[in-house]
Amino acid sequence: MTTLHPSGTAAADHGGDRRSPTLVFVHGTNSSSAWGSGLMTELTLRGHRCVAVDLPGHGHEAFYPRSYQNPQDLEALATEPSPLAGITIDDYVERVTDVVRRARRHGPVILAGASQGGVTVSRVGNAVPHLLDRVVYVAAYCCVDLPNLTAYLSTPENGDSLLPLIQAAVVADPAVLGVTRVNWLSADPAVFHAVKECLAADFTDEGVRRLLTMLEPDETAGIPLADARGEAHTWGRVPRTYVRFTLDRLIPPALQDRFIAEADRLTPDNPTDVRSVAAPHVGPFDRPELVDVFSELLSR
Repeated sequence: MTTLHPSGTAAADHGGDRRSPTLVFVHGTNSSSAWGSGLMTELTLRGHRCVAVDLPGHGHEAFYPRSYQNPQDLEALATEPSPLAGITIDDYVERVTDVVRRARRHGPVILAGASQGGVTVSRVGNAVPHLLDRVVYVAAYCCVDLPNLTAYLSTPENGDSLLPLIQAAVVADPAVLGVTRVNWLSADPAVFHAVKECLAADFTDEGVRRLLTMLEPDETAGIPLADARGEAHTWGRVPRTYVRFTLDRLIPPALQDRFIAEADRLTPDNPTDVRSVAAPHVGPFDRPELVDVFSELLSR
């Protein structure tokens, strides 16, 4: 796990630190550090340092409602309280910043996020740019002109997104429960179809079934509404890479390109390093092309 100290635009003066960098990876919504495990394994076997973070309320802290277990109680599932309702974007930022600080003791740090994880990456970039040598967005939301993730959902570039298919599987009112609760284990074949089409178009059916068991039902509802704009004088100082997923049907390539264009207008002297990988939204992240991208960034 390691970071890089690139030449050119620099987030901080690390005194020519030549130690190997550490990659800190932030997962997306309704998921956990397990999503990055394949990537972490491949990079470790290539000699790199890396760590995947579990955001608060995820991974070993995940909440699985009693009503979510089989046999499911669908009526109770719509109302059963969730501890994730009290979690905020500030909690996410605190968790990741703590990991970044600890990793920075051993050398430079590259902070990467996938999907909604981009929200946390930008906020951490605003808070501690001096601790980061690069930020990487992997088919991730990268808010610049608009204040939050939700604002981008109504843009023309998001018009082809299949996110509404996934939203149809939401089983509770986020405004009431405080979480977005998705019944990934639903017996309704429409849910399986939605996940395959929106998130994992080139997966086998068996692969989609594995995917469904990895997804967590609850995600705190406030994250998509939190201000996540990168600020030019902080986040904008950090060298930046955006990895486009060209087969993504949740964050369409047109929206990914909008994120890149907005960031480049904000920081014309720090243009985005753009890479492209032929992958759907959920990767998987151990695809050789993506491993190669990160290995190259970690080897500079």
